[in-house]
Amino acid sequence: MSDFSNKVVVITGGASGIGESVTRLFGERKAKVIVVDVNLEKANDIIVDIANKGGKGKAFKIDVTNEKEVDSFFNQVEKEYGAVDILVNSAGVVSTKPLLEINEKEFDFVISVNLKGILNMCKAVFPLMMKQKEGSIINISSVAAKKGGGIFGNAIYGASKAGVIALTKGFAREGAPYGIRVNAICPGPTETPMIKELMSVRKEQIIKSIPLGRFARPNEIRKNYI
Repeated sequence: MSDFSNKVVVITGGASGIGESVTRLFGERKAKVIVVDVNLEKANDIIVDIANKGGKGKAFKIDVTNEKEVDSFFNQVEKEYGAVDILVNSAGVVSTKPLLEINEKEFDFVISVNLKGILNMCKAVFPLMMKQKEGSIINISSVAAKKGGGIFGNAIYGASKAGVIALTKGFAREGAPYGIRVNAICPGPTETPMIKELMSVRKEQIIKSIPLGRFARPNEIRKNYI
């Protein structure tokens, strides 16, 4: 079992779904966990729970699509912790509308959160990791990136997640000379609050297409991190 004592780990979307599972995992492994989520109350509850089990952490409410907020956040993290060893970009949103019902506002929102948010976070953390000569970034993409949506989500969701893969490959190339590893994980349908809202009608149909015969569980996805 890996020990992450004194490692500083930042997790966006860390108060729900896969992000929450990852937050708790790093808390169990004694990392200094920093949760970034729009739901500050839930994020704080998780940090309290981690602390009660002997872990350390802190919660922040920031908008990952806002470059100034992201830069300010990392400035604060650097002053307080001195480094960022791992960044997990798990914050994301989904859209299910068919092509003819998609409007510009919804397109901009999905692309902004799922793609621009990762750009902002990576761009802000890179200078810290470059100074350290090491670092690990994990971006959450989706199997939808390879299917144009398909299993769940629509074309713009699939496009946003495909963009995550492209960003990941590009950032990995730029980060390699500085010891920065950048990887993406592409989960299939996973039991999270986000997907539960979408699957009330199509759940059985989707399960039939999964060889395992069920959705993945967040704690199964998180095994990819350690």
